[in-house]
Amino acid sequence: MPSLSIVIVAKNEAQNIADCVRSASFADEVIVLDSGSTDGTPELARAAGATVVCTDWPGYGPQNNRGIDLARGDWFFSLDADERITPALAAEIRAAIERSDVDGFRVPRISMYCGRFMQHGGWRPDYTRRLARKDKGRFTEHFLHANLQVQGALGTLHEPIVHYSFRTMDAVLEKLNRYSSASAKDMTAAGRKGSLSRAVAHGLWAFFRTYVLRLGFLDGRWGFMLAVSNAEGTYYRYVKLWLLQQQGEAMEPPQA
Repeated sequence: MPSLSIVIVAKNEAQNIADCVRSASFADEVIVLDSGSTDGTPELARAAGATVVCTDWPGYGPQNNRGIDLARGDWFFSLDADERITPALAAEIRAAIERSDVDGFRVPRISMYCGRFMQHGGWRPDYTRRLARKDKGRFTEHFLHANLQVQGALGTLHEPIVHYSFRTMDAVLEKLNRYSSASAKDMTAAGRKGSLSRAVAHGLWAFFRTYVLRLGFLDGRWGFMLAVSNAEGTYYRYVKLWLLQQQGEAMEPPQA
């Protein structure tokens, strides 16, 4: 029977880590890579049954790749600390790794926004590649929005990951700031150009896409709030990209 490792990256996830590790306990091993928590996350993870490795934070993609390198299983599953694997998904994963014709799988995800699981707005089904043979899967090196690349055939699971992404509006605002900063760094590294007009245009488009094209209005008031949050996050991402470029230009010496 093929063996399975589950890799979890975490920092200051005391609210989530124990339940996350317990949801992954069906695997042959659970590895938590902790990047400097000060709230007891490593101790809680160990108590729940995980192997904990304390390290720095090189970015989401590189950190997951560290976990893959440490994994002893034939297959690995990447799980975030605010996500849970249901018993139904666990059974589907166990069946999936028995297959010889597929090298990786994408998994649907259902996510929470301010206490409600969203059904529209592009949030369901939210397919993400998470499961792969150890020698066939690797994350891209992006600081924030890294994704799993699979060398070989890709399958699709049907049971969703449960994602407690934004339990409260405070969490929305905190992640909006943190994620927009990290995304601006990724866009800078990719050579993207920012401007205030682009920030406004992309923000408006994000609202329209979420609320209208992706039927966010069917989620009622929560769908409207989600569309506004997406617009804000997009706007700030491009503004921060533009400001990073402005700072770089300001540091250049004037031409004689």
